[in-house]
Amino acid sequence: MEGTRMRRIAFVGNYLPRQCGIATFTTDLCEAVAAAAPEATCFAIPINDRPEGYAYPPRVWFEIPEEDLTAYRRAAEFLNINDVDVVCLQHEYGIFGGPAGSHVLTLVRELRMPVVTTLHTILQEPGDEQRAVLEELAALSDRLVVMTQRGKEFLQTIYGVPESKIDVIPHGIPDVPFVDPNFYKDRFGVEGKTVLLTFGLLSRNKGIEYVIEALPAVLERHPEVVYIVLGATHPHVRQREGESYRLFLQRRVRELGIEAHVIFHNRFVSLEELVEFIGATDIYLTPYLNREQITSGTLAYTVGCGKAVISTPYWHAEELLANGRGMLVPFRDAQAIAEAVNWLLDHETERHAMRKRAYLYGRQMVWPEVARRYLESFARARARGTTRTRVAIPTLNQRPGDLPVLKLDHLKRLTDDTGILQHATYTVPNYDEGYTTDDNARALIVAVLLEELGGKTATEAPELATRYLAFLWHAFNPETGRFRNFLDYNRNWLEAVGSEDSHARALWGLGYVVGRSRRPGLWKLASRLFEAALPAALRFSNPRAWAFTILGIQEYLRRFYGDRTAQQARRKLGDRLFKHYQKHRQDDWCWFEDRLTYANARLPQALLMAGKWVGRQQWVEAGLEALRWLVQVQLDEQGYFAPIGNDGFYTRGQRRPYFDQQPIEACATVSACLEAFRITNDSSWYREAQRAFDWFLGRNRLGLALYDPLTGGCCDGLQPNGVNENQGAESTLAFLMALLEMKLAEAYLPLQQKGVEPRAAETLQPAG
Repeated sequence: MEGTRMRRIAFVGNYLPRQCGIATFTTDLCEAVAAAAPEATCFAIPINDRPEGYAYPPRVWFEIPEEDLTAYRRAAEFLNINDVDVVCLQHEYGIFGGPAGSHVLTLVRELRMPVVTTLHTILQEPGDEQRAVLEELAALSDRLVVMTQRGKEFLQTIYGVPESKIDVIPHGIPDVPFVDPNFYKDRFGVEGKTVLLTFGLLSRNKGIEYVIEALPAVLERHPEVVYIVLGATHPHVRQREGESYRLFLQRRVRELGIEAHVIFHNRFVSLEELVEFIGATDIYLTPYLNREQITSGTLAYTVGCGKAVISTPYWHAEELLANGRGMLVPFRDAQAIAEAVNWLLDHETERHAMRKRAYLYGRQMVWPEVARRYLESFARARARGTTRTRVAIPTLNQRPGDLPVLKLDHLKRLTDDTGILQHATYTVPNYDEGYTTDDNARALIVAVLLEELGGKTATEAPELATRYLAFLWHAFNPETGRFRNFLDYNRNWLEAVGSEDSHARALWGLGYVVGRSRRPGLWKLASRLFEAALPAALRFSNPRAWAFTILGIQEYLRRFYGDRTAQQARRKLGDRLFKHYQKHRQDDWCWFEDRLTYANARLPQALLMAGKWVGRQQWVEAGLEALRWLVQVQLDEQGYFAPIGNDGFYTRGQRRPYFDQQPIEACATVSACLEAFRITNDSSWYREAQRAFDWFLGRNRLGLALYDPLTGGCCDGLQPNGVNENQGAESTLAFLMALLEMKLAEAYLPLQQKGVEPRAAETLQPAG
């Protein structure tokens, strides 16, 4: 048909030799479409989950590092400039960077050609972030491809996608003949055996242990059976927990005494090898544990190859194995698996009839047929025309500034078995200065934000968070109810009680763990410590200590939103902060004190948050007024962010100091402006956050960058004659915190501009 004649088709998704199901699918689809449309040039843009990438074939023209938001924009520019006719995007939350894989939206928003998106996961009960990402992706895509009727129903009923926009195209499979399993068995040394097979990348949701538990009952009636577990451990699982699942399975095999009947083939096999393994199979098993699996490539392959299949009733299996094309057994039921295997082996005629039904059904899923249907979908997308109008290379006023790639080298260099060291001489940790609770609390927040951001960097978060939380646990003195602050390198506390600020910052960090971490071992300990330390904060007299405590309470209430003690503490401290503002405010001095000192923006940020969630509009208005005034005070004549210098600070009626400018001021301003943005839905606050963040990158009074991209660290301040080249903990953590908050916020900017309700603490369900 005329509409299928395209010059260039781009496929975006993981790609072989990366080892995952999406990579296999994208590669096979690209090759199948290239064969079906030889007049078109088909190429791929894969997502990399490791810095060095992969040894890709010539079809790969451009690569996107998973966490590099800038690379998504550059990929969009590359596609626009190269006059691509249609982009075929493979979507799975876990393969893109950002919360719920939101970085992919940055790519799709800037594309000028039609986009056809294949959805590999469609959640029945999505989280807020997952729903927001999928809804915007659906709106930006010209066509959506799902592989099952259930997926189509979910898109319509849960996500509100019109039926006219959805194409149902099954998972592609290789076109192989209907063969006797004995033809291939000698290749694997299992001739004369009855072969059971499970294949795919290993992870704990595969349920293989239930097949192993079923084998003794099977072998009692069919001693010729051998069970092959084919596939390497999923690379991300191996990175997190090594081969613990495989070792657990092997240990259970030995305990049951069935070692002679189980083969573990620990390798990611090629398609040619896989077809031979499937060919040698008598019964294929998918004992998956999760019902919410909308597609399974392994199941599609085996059905299409004409195999007798036994599966748990996850969504794809229910649909694919209907009408006698396979057998379903309950989840986590070894006895039911044994009974099903024995029945199929006892009833050979019925087993072969099942195989034939599956094989005939699978003819509609072979790759040439699937490629033809994708080309029809592409043609429909092009006929519809895209309403997106973007120039090939947007100017800076048409999109947010590029954010640096997250680099944790210097953070890890400053961190040892005790916690994070306070200072560095240039980039070398300074042991003489020891540690502080202040810095470990900040570092704990950074670790939690790393976890929330997701992607590859999230794997660093648990170890770092555990170390910093352990420091706070050690710093707390239950006899006084207070945190100590300074610890020397020999692990001696240098004071009995730390400052009010350090105590409040510790509560701030603990609140982040309680409210945002998904790891019970962390948030349960943090909640105990938070509850023990909160009473002391109500006796403090320092407004910044009140502010940091409010910020901590706000995070804590994300999980324990019904905690009346915390709610009352927030109300009491918010009222104090508001009255303090009323006492000192003048028409020309909209501030909480007669002096601007350090971490200034945390005061209006805390009042804003407390006012929003306590329901005090006066507090919100006061917080916005104070922040707006502070933003204006912190501008120089060039329009750059210029925080109050700590060389004397700024007293009302006196000359303001411009140096030394500190990174914590930029970080605090970023956080406060982003909070104002979330509360007001006014994008001018987002631009102010950008202005403050750009200070780190050189948009400042001296035109010098404080962020060091080689180390991932941040210089300690901006002085009259240049930067302070030491990269201490406070400065590095200020940069990382600001960067992480900007990355997390960027995903929601377009949603809010469309009028979507911003994410906020009390609108979230309890975490975990």
